[in-house]
Amino acid sequence: MEKITFEQFFEAVDEECKPFVQDLHNFLLENGCKVTFEEKKSGFLASYKQGKPPRAFVNFIFRKQGLLKKMLTRIYGERISGYPDFLDALPAEMVKAIENSGDCKRLISNGCSPKCVGYDFTIGDAHFQKCRYNCFEFLITAENNPTIKAFIEHELKERQGGAHLS
Repeated sequence: MEKITFEQFFEAVDEECKPFVQDLHNFLLENGCKVTFEEKKSGFLASYKQGKPPRAFVNFIFRKQGLLKKMLTRIYGERISGYPDFLDALPAEMVKAIENSGDCKRLISNGCSPKCVGYDFTIGDAHFQKCRYNCFEFLITAENNPTIKAFIEHELKERQGGAHLS
């Protein structure tokens, strides 16, 4: 796919999302993430990687819903076992997004790539076995944004071994 600049990516972001996207972009860079921007068939993609070797951490993605383009954040929650109380406190709308995401065929029926490993976790009394590629994919909205940022902070803290964040 074709590489683009942050400016090109940011230009495509809806006005009401720009402050949140800019804030999160700065936060991720300040905390050592590397970022690439690409043009995909569905729109632009911002991909943030973290660690050594760099591993997928957060994406900004665009999805078409009818005639509208919605912007979402995808979080790769590899260390969710380190913050179960946070997951239990997720707003109902975000839990519904998790419920509606795809199940992990590898965990459920050993039917996906041997390298692919989904997430196996609980929220409250609900047990989930979800695909890592869309499990924690949340619509960027004024209501969701504080929780999205807190989710990213928790995940980053766990990935950094509990270190204090910038």
